[in-house]
Amino acid sequence: MTAMAIGALAIIAIALVFDFINGFHDAANSIATVVSTQVLSPRHAVLWAAFFNFVAAFGFGTHVAKTIGKDVIAIETLPTAVALGVLAAGLIGAIVWNLVTWALGLPSSSSHALVGGLVGAAIAESGSLSLVHWEGIRKIAIFIVVAPLVGLLLGALLMVAIAWMFRHQAPLRIDKWFRVGQLFSAAFYSLGHGLNDAQKTMGVVFMVLLAANWLDAGVAKSGEIPFWVVLLCHAAMGLGTAMGGWRIVKTMGMRITKLKPVGGFAAETAGGITLLINSWMGIPVSTTHVITGAIAGVGFTRGARAVRWGIAGQIVWAWVLTIPASAAVAAATWLLVRPFVS
Repeated sequence: MTAMAIGALAIIAIALVFDFINGFHDAANSIATVVSTQVLSPRHAVLWAAFFNFVAAFGFGTHVAKTIGKDVIAIETLPTAVALGVLAAGLIGAIVWNLVTWALGLPSSSSHALVGGLVGAAIAESGSLSLVHWEGIRKIAIFIVVAPLVGLLLGALLMVAIAWMFRHQAPLRIDKWFRVGQLFSAAFYSLGHGLNDAQKTMGVVFMVLLAANWLDAGVAKSGEIPFWVVLLCHAAMGLGTAMGGWRIVKTMGMRITKLKPVGGFAAETAGGITLLINSWMGIPVSTTHVITGAIAGVGFTRGARAVRWGIAGQIVWAWVLTIPASAAVAAATWLLVRPFVS
């Protein structure tokens, strides 16, 4: 096996580590509401979410993976060794930022950390913006704002609709019904989470295979993702989710607003709908942004004071810093190793 082949396999391994950390970091997105409403214990909730993260591998398409693989940076114009190094630096930038925000308990976006890492490494290599696909970045940037707003709006609308439909029912009966309903809404949201987030790693693996010339011309041109890559990425994300941490769960499910099972159901359903629509459109959105918006939307139906806007503001700052911070780490990583890449 050549050194180049070993390098490509090593970068695929790094991509799967990112995928695992993504699942670990974003486990809170999938389980925060169902845990905070005490419908499931944290252990059972992460297993439930991990299972549906993996189920998303079957029959739901790979539109987001194609966006990441073809519409973020132009690695096909670089020599193989340089392209692989840029991808590795981009992944390291995303991984470092994910670990920092996890340690601080901040629900930042793994998706935007990955995009920032790839763009930062590409700019460091070219010394310009020539390797960046700005149309793809523009689409992603627009939905940094649009996705959480859609989640917020849908969360509020669903909560109002449910309140009207069940206005004559006793609160205890509603609570009992929606404890069962939350099992389905949590599964639905986890399906959307796996569908959108695992595909981002698939896009990176696709770029590695493209740089290493391990794809035939037809597949390279179409951007189709080999099914073994789909399975591998969903398995890594599902495993990461199953190992997910408690720190961010407390921020998402308990500190933004107080949730009951009916509110958890509305937030998860709104988030799941938003993720499925964006995945179908091929837009790699932040699952963190989406579920935070949906939770805030549910809380807002009880009045603006029901939402702890100070906590939401801290989360927004983490979002704002994610792309430049991960880009800076990736750029520094590439500048350090670039002299050793032939």
